[in-house]
Amino acid sequence: MDTSSSPPEYQANFEIPVDLFVSKKHHGLTTAGGGLSFTDASGNFVFRVDDSRSDKSTLPRHKRTLLNASGTPLITIYRNQNGSWQGFRGHNSEEKDLIFRVERTLNTFRRTEFEVFLVGENWEDSKSDFKMKGCPFQRSCTIYKGNSIVAQTSLMYKLGIQKMFVPRCRFRLTIFPGFVDHALVMALIVIFFDGRKFWI
Repeated sequence: MDTSSSPPEYQANFEIPVDLFVSKKHHGLTTAGGGLSFTDASGNFVFRVDDSRSDKSTLPRHKRTLLNASGTPLITIYRNQNGSWQGFRGHNSEEKDLIFRVERTLNTFRRTEFEVFLVGENWEDSKSDFKMKGCPFQRSCTIYKGNSIVAQTSLMYKLGIQKMFVPRCRFRLTIFPGFVDHALVMALIVIFFDGRKFWI
């Protein structure tokens, strides 16, 4: 079977850290609203984000959709008027498809923190399942599950006589072994950098 025209399949190795690269734009790709894209070390698209406004809701919620390399919707993210976020399975927005909700607990120039609550047995519990901490300006975000680091973003730099940073519109995302739901990580990264200008 000839698969030369098919998009590359994303095969994660869960025994070693996985590096992906986040950028605001990518040449040759048109996405609604100029959403984020996630590529592997070879430049292949792994995930991308479409950015749009919800026109079906009675509230003017901002909507982003995480898609895989084939364009299949994985998670739809809504930012609510109260400053919280919700993630739904696929292209859905019904309560039965709710995966998680996110609340920002700290927002200063140097520090931003979030708590993530997954839908499940502890849905009514006040204890969060994940925490996100970092500084969006420095492209620094660390996702914690308990005391363990699930994933981390960082600026990149070029080696030479002087250490030079790659432009801030592109940075690295490292997902550490032991966590298999990479789509959830991508959705949380999208929320962490929501509303941030990537060209400065």
